[in-house]
Amino acid sequence: MSDLRVNKIAGAVLATGLVVLGLRTVSEALFTVEQPEKPGYAITIQEAAAEGGAAVADTPPDWGTVLPIADVAAGQTVSGKCASCHTFDKGGADGTGPNLWGVMGRKPGSKAGYAYSPAMTGEAGKIPAWDYEHLYEYLKAPQAYVPGTKMTFVGLKKTDERVNLIAWLRMQNDSPAAIPAPNPAAAAPAAAEGAKPAEGAKPAEGAAAPVAAGAAAANPPVGPTPAATPPSGAKPNPGA
Repeated sequence: MSDLRVNKIAGAVLATGLVVLGLRTVSEALFTVEQPEKPGYAITIQEAAAEGGAAVADTPPDWGTVLPIADVAAGQTVSGKCASCHTFDKGGADGTGPNLWGVMGRKPGSKAGYAYSPAMTGEAGKIPAWDYEHLYEYLKAPQAYVPGTKMTFVGLKKTDERVNLIAWLRMQNDSPAAIPAPNPAAAAPAAAEGAKPAEGAKPAEGAAAPVAAGAAAANPPVGPTPAATPPSGAKPNPGA
C-alpha cells in the first residue's frame, strides 16, 4: 500500500472524528440539559372533578355522623397501602415509618425510639395530639400538610378511604377515642356521601345506633288526643 493511500485513509478517519466532535459541540450548545436538584421522579395525581367539571371542596366531615356508619373492615383494607412502611399491631417494630398502634391521641413525633424528621417533631408544637381532624388532613397529602416530613406517600385522595381508615385506626388503641355527638349541620355533603356503610357492615364500637327513618312516625308522642273539630255547620249534641 502506498504512502499516499495510507495518508488518504488517515485523513478520512481524522475528518470523520472532527465532524462527530463538531456535531456534539453544536448539539450541546443548542440543547442545554439541566440536572435536577434531587434525583427521583415527581408523581402527580389528577384528582377527579365533580360532574360538570367543578372540583368538590374537601371539607372535613361531621365525625359524629360518619364514624358510626364507617366501614371499619374497609379501613383495614386501606391500611394495606401503608403496610410497606408501618406496622399497626401493639408493640410492633418500627419500619421506615413508626409503629401506628395508638397513633390516635398520640402527640406528633413522640413515638419512643423512632427518629422523626425535624418537620414532624416541630408539628408537636402546633397540635397537642393526632385527632380525627388532623389525621384527615394529613392523610390527604402528608408532604403538603407537614412540609419536610419523611413520609413520601402521596396521600389518600378519596374521602371514604380516609374516613374508613381513621375509623379502623381508632380501634388500634388501648382506649379508642370517643365519637363526638352528631352535628349534621356541620357535615360536608361529599364526605357524608363517601362514607356510606357497606352492606352488612357493623357500626363502630362505642357509637350510638342511628335512628331509622320513620321511627318518629312509628312511635308517636304519648299524650291526650285533641278533641275532633265538628264539621262546619253541625249543631252540638245537647246530651254530649
